[in-house]
Amino acid sequence: MLTKFETKSNRVKGLSFHIKRPWILASLHSGVIQLWDYRMGTLIDRFDEHDGPVRGVHFHNSQPLFVSGGDDYKIKVWNYKTHRCLFTLLGHLDYIRTVQFHHESPWIVSASDDQTIRIWNWQSRTCISVLTGHNHYVMCALFHPKEDLVVSASLDQTVRVWDISSLKRKNASPADDVLRLSQMNTDLFGGVDAVVKYVLEGHDRGVNWASFHPTLPLIVSGADDRQVKLWRMNDTKAWEVDTLRGHMNNVSCVMFHAKQDIIVSNSEDKSIRVWDATKRTGIQTFRREHDRFWILVAHPELNLLAAGHDSGMIVFKLERERPAFTVSGDSLFYTKDRFLRFYEFSTQRETQVLPIRRPGSLSLNQSPRTLSYSPTENAFLLCSDVDGGSYELYIISKDSYGRGDVQDSKKGSGGSAVFVARNRFAVLDKSTNQVLLKNLKNEIVKKSVLPIVTDSIFYAGTGNLLCRSEDRVAIFDLQQRLVVGDLQTPFIKYVVWSNDMESVALLSKHAIIIASKKLVHQCTLHETIRVKSGGWDDNGVFIYTTLNHIKYCLPNGDSGIIKTLDATIYITKVSGNTIFCLDRDGKSRSIIIDATEYIFKLALLKKRYDHVMSMIKNSQLCGQAMIAYLQQKGFPEVALHFVKDERIRFNLALESGNIQTAVASATAIDEKDHWYRLGVEALRQGNAGIVEYAYQRTKNFERLSFLYLVTGNMEKLSKMLKIAEVKNDVMGQFHNALYMGDVRERIKILENVGHLPLAYITASVHGLHDVAERLAAELGDNVPSLPAGKVPSLLMPPSPVMCGSDWPLLRVMKGMFDGVFDNTGAGSADEEYEAADGDWGEELDIVDVDGLQNGDVAEILDDGEVAEENGEEGGWEMEDLELPPEAETPKVSISSRSSVFVPPTPGIPVSQIWIQRSSLAADHAAAGNFDTAMRLLNRQLGIRNFAPLKSMFLDLNTGSHSYLLAFSSAPEITLAVERGWTESSSPNVRGSPTLPFKLSQLDEKLKAGYKFTTAGKFSEALRAFEGSG
Repeated sequence: MLTKFETKSNRVKGLSFHIKRPWILASLHSGVIQLWDYRMGTLIDRFDEHDGPVRGVHFHNSQPLFVSGGDDYKIKVWNYKTHRCLFTLLGHLDYIRTVQFHHESPWIVSASDDQTIRIWNWQSRTCISVLTGHNHYVMCALFHPKEDLVVSASLDQTVRVWDISSLKRKNASPADDVLRLSQMNTDLFGGVDAVVKYVLEGHDRGVNWASFHPTLPLIVSGADDRQVKLWRMNDTKAWEVDTLRGHMNNVSCVMFHAKQDIIVSNSEDKSIRVWDATKRTGIQTFRREHDRFWILVAHPELNLLAAGHDSGMIVFKLERERPAFTVSGDSLFYTKDRFLRFYEFSTQRETQVLPIRRPGSLSLNQSPRTLSYSPTENAFLLCSDVDGGSYELYIISKDSYGRGDVQDSKKGSGGSAVFVARNRFAVLDKSTNQVLLKNLKNEIVKKSVLPIVTDSIFYAGTGNLLCRSEDRVAIFDLQQRLVVGDLQTPFIKYVVWSNDMESVALLSKHAIIIASKKLVHQCTLHETIRVKSGGWDDNGVFIYTTLNHIKYCLPNGDSGIIKTLDATIYITKVSGNTIFCLDRDGKSRSIIIDATEYIFKLALLKKRYDHVMSMIKNSQLCGQAMIAYLQQKGFPEVALHFVKDERIRFNLALESGNIQTAVASATAIDEKDHWYRLGVEALRQGNAGIVEYAYQRTKNFERLSFLYLVTGNMEKLSKMLKIAEVKNDVMGQFHNALYMGDVRERIKILENVGHLPLAYITASVHGLHDVAERLAAELGDNVPSLPAGKVPSLLMPPSPVMCGSDWPLLRVMKGMFDGVFDNTGAGSADEEYEAADGDWGEELDIVDVDGLQNGDVAEILDDGEVAEENGEEGGWEMEDLELPPEAETPKVSISSRSSVFVPPTPGIPVSQIWIQRSSLAADHAAAGNFDTAMRLLNRQLGIRNFAPLKSMFLDLNTGSHSYLLAFSSAPEITLAVERGWTESSSPNVRGSPTLPFKLSQLDEKLKAGYKFTTAGKFSEALRAFEGSG
């Protein structure tokens, strides 16, 4: 048994699989119905309107419905999309045991302890037939999957088969008058809708369950006599075929397997038993320690079963469905239907290679688990779980493909076996934790103790094994008996090597670990759904499958979905945009995928920008996921060209610093928040025109005034003062007057608001004695006294350093993606700028001011700059104040090209030239590169202890440089001093570092110069004096 999902709950009495979705319904003894996702292992919903145990539940095969029946005598039909009960069917007089939808008709069949079976029309919400005949509780009633039959099991020790074809004809639309008349006669004279076709007697006690075979005329039943009986029927009679004995308590449920020739039953003896339907013998038994089993259900399409017990339920498979396969070059070898098959990728031709010997036991899961292939010897190793782990070795000639000749195989026991060389294979001996190296005669050549406790081995290159334990893997070199590399991992199930054997993907149940050939970890990817298989494509991207997706994993760990799957597949090879795979039926398939997305991301990752640009031009790359990826990876300027939504374009433009696009998007959006963010970004870039424009659009007068202050635009600042005065904004007036240094205006404002003492102090401090005297007369005895002996300092704004212009811009190279999308030409770009210019000009002439009346504006603005009346309703009902025209055209790129500041190109530092041109350790030390100086001394003189030379290195470095102090906030300027430098020296010719001297050495040089002068050797004296200076 392969457990896929398990829950813990109250006793589960009813189960039902959804035909398409990975869902299962579980009805509990507590009255709750649970809806589970068995792939994710999560509870999706719960329904709890029943009073008492719910014993039957069933999904509809096409509608979003399910039906339930419980001990409250009610049948409820639910819609799981709306999470509510649609209606309740009443009529049964006792507990309801089972309910089931018909596969075609709008019917529900129910079995009850009131000894009846009822068939309901769930569309008309009525009971259309009552099947009576049992004289005890009816424990089960099920429709036939194809024919118009119902089978029922009762505690009266019988199984009954009912013919409901008359009911089918009655509820069908009559085709002609004869059928309509016949139907009327039937209704008038009490015709029977459903009749008993067979009564199957043979059980000694009450029968708990009976079910049809999906295709054959067979019935299987289970009863309290602990027996499972097999029945066959034809058109006239039904009879007992055989009895299966083995259960030790009441058989609660029994059924045929949909895809295999087996019978599955469960019982109150806490076991599930699997029987061979042909040989009528037991195959396998699964037991629980404390839980009795009550219900068993099979998935209608997948190879899944579920069983309910006292403490929950379990979803399981009886056998693994993954075929054993291996890939060698253009060839795929895999097992199917007891045969080893060969598939050629290039021709897609399939050939049967040889039959595989059947194991002697009848147990399940005896098919080969792994397959290993040696291409030079054409030898195969098939490993299975038979006898606790065994292998079979086949050696065949290539010309015998397709003959079907039975080959004599060499067998052996071992946990796993793989080829490690042309004619050598390794076998794992778990008992001694050794690997046995064998030749093709199945003889042991060598034994090696493995470095970790190993439960499986995998191929890891010629002569190497990858050993797996519970929490780590290690690569073991068989020749040197050394561990090449190890890595901590979750429990690994499969190992997939890249084509060049440089990378390996380690697949666990819910994770993928990518590592190098020496198990150096590169990335780990976690999945919520089980990982099933994988393969490497030619670009080094790992393509893998989960239960329902094909996905990719880039070398840096980024992943995404390529394709959604209807059924699980196992990847065998990835070639270009084609994935070769095997399905669960062992059929080889090829799937075409769109690799554009992960190839694009890989090109970005590897900085192949030429490929990126080509793909951008030629591919339809779009979607929020791609935009988010480009933004996350630092390419918002690329993502910008895929987006048409203005809000997303605005965010990407701000992130990439593209003010031009941001202005266009902000204009289209025209929201206050976006204009504010645009202003912040433009201020960061020093684009005063855009900042001013953004502040005007948001009517942010405080920031606008401060902008005019720092840019020194006093004319516009005076306009802001008048606007604040018209708005009656006292604080705004005072701030603007303070920014302008207009003392009289400040005094006027203070006087108007009644702060005469403050107005007097301001006038006195700033030397406006006439105003101060007038205010003192008004204050009378309340004239404030100024501090004696204090020297007043004027509160005047500083003069701005930069007046009104944008920050200088450095001329830079165009980015890789700047010219990719320019398909419209320069002419259209100019037209666009002109159009934008015109729009901005009209906007910038208007600055809205709250609450102004026409007369007020005329009185305040003496220069006559009065705008036309604003025609838009909902505005400020005013003639707006016109701002000067300098800010009308805040062009982003075009206007700034003529004033671009071009700094001088920096040359190569002199100290770096010393390092490049000299192999003397002293020159490297003088340049400050002590590491290369020490390496040179070590290589040239063998010096290893450099501690005594530290002071010399420092003296050489400081003596060959001069230092010039700059501003206090700036670092000092370092200048390298060259030997023999003159003003006429070429900048391309550099001298060696100057030599440092002590004062005593300079004194000796001076004395030598004096001697040369006394002796009349003036040239030597000049050189001596130059050397000492």
